Amino acid sequence: MIHDTPEEWQVTATVTPFTGNKTSVRTDDVVMPDGSVVHRDYQVHPGSVAVLALDDDERVTVLRQYRHPVRMKLWEIPAGLLDVPGENPLHAAQRELYEEAHVKAEDWRVLADVYTTPGGCDEAVRIFLARGVSEVEGERFEVSEEEADMEHARVPLGELVRGVLAGELHNNCLVVGVLALQAALSVDGGLDALRPADAPWPARPFTA
Repeated sequence: MIHDTPEEWQVTATVTPFTGNKTSVRTDDVVMPDGSVVHRDYQVHPGSVAVLALDDDERVTVLRQYRHPVRMKLWEIPAGLLDVPGENPLHAAQRELYEEAHVKAEDWRVLADVYTTPGGCDEAVRIFLARGVSEVEGERFEVSEEEADMEHARVPLGELVRGVLAGELHNNCLVVGVLALQAALSVDGGLDALRPADAPWPARPFTA
C-alpha cells in the first residue's frame, strides 16, 4: 500500500521577502541530493478547512464567489482559513458552514486531506463531509467584500460530478470533495467507513 511520508531536506538559509495579512512568501536555500544548493520560493499558509454538506436528497450546498487571482466566479463548497494556530479543524469547519451557508450539521466525517499546490505553497486543507443538514435559526452572519456578492444553491451530487468531469467546475476543494464522496459511496462500508471528524492531521496538528 502506498502512502506519503514525511521528509525534510537541509535548509542552509531562509528569508521572508513578503509578509501579508494572512500569508507570506519564503525563500529557502535547499540542499539537493547531489550536494548543490537551490532557491525555493513558496507561499506560507496557515491551512484551511472545507465542508461538503450533503442533505437527505443527496444535494450539496455550494456557493458562487468571485476569485480575483483567476478572474472567475467559481462554484465552491464552504471553506475558510485556520485563523488560530492549533485550532481544532472541526470547530473551524462548523464555523465556516454557519457563516457562509447559514447551515449546521449533525454528522461529521473527514472526507480528504490535501495539499493544494505543494510545489509552490504549504497550504494543507482538510475537507469534511457533513450530513444531517439543517438551517440555522436567526439572522444570517454579516458578510462583506467578495462574500457580499455570494450566491447559494443546493445541487445534486451527480450534477456536480458531471460538471467536474466536463471541465465546468474548477475549485480545488469542490473537485476533490465531490469526487472523494462519489468514490466513498462505492466502497465497502460507504460513508460510515470514512475517518472520524477528530482524526489526527499531521499537516496541521490541533488541540481538542
